[in-house]
Amino acid sequence: MSKAFTRESDAEDDDDAGVPLTPLVAPDGKNYITRPGYERLRGELFTLIDDERPKIVEIVHWAASNGDRSENGDYLYGKKRLREIDRRIRFLTQRLEIAEVVNPSIHFGGDQVFFGATVVVAHADGQETTVTILGVDEVDSAQGQISWVSPLARALLKARLGDAIRLQVPGGTQEMEVVAVDYPAPDA
Repeated sequence: MSKAFTRESDAEDDDDAGVPLTPLVAPDGKNYITRPGYERLRGELFTLIDDERPKIVEIVHWAASNGDRSENGDYLYGKKRLREIDRRIRFLTQRLEIAEVVNPSIHFGGDQVFFGATVVVAHADGQETTVTILGVDEVDSAQGQISWVSPLARALLKARLGDAIRLQVPGGTQEMEVVAVDYPAPDA
C-alpha cells in the first residue's frame, strides 16, 4: 500500500505514550524544585506555546497548501516537530502541576543537609566532592548538581556537619564525612 493512503498517527512517534511521567517524585506526589528551576521550566513552556509552536503551525499550514503531502519534506518534518513540541508541552505542564517550590535559603547558616544544600564530602582517600542537592528537573551534573532522589543525596539528607555517612556503591560500601554545608543567602 502506498504511504499516501496510510493513516498518520500521533501515537506512532510518541515514545512516552501511556508511560507514567516518572517515578522521581516524593511519596506525596510532589516534585520538589527551587524557584529558579521552576522559572526555567515555566519559561520553556511559555516559549514553546507562544513562539515555537505557532511558527511550526504556520510552516505546516504553508506546506500543506502546496499540495501532495506524502513527499513534502516541510510538511512531514513540521508535523513531526509539532508532535515533539506537544509532547514536551504535556510533560512540562504535568511537571509544573506537581511542582513543590522549596526555598533552600530558609536553612541559611544551618549545619544540617536539606534540599537545596551545597555539601562538601570528604572520601576515605582524602578526596573531596562538592554537590548541590536540587530537583529532578533542574539538575546539571556538569555543575556538580545531584537530584534529591539520587543515592548520594538520600544518604546526605538530614546529615549534619561532621557526620560520617555510608553509601552503597556497586563495589561495596563507601564512607564519607560531611565537611561543609552551605545554603544560598536569603533575599533581602
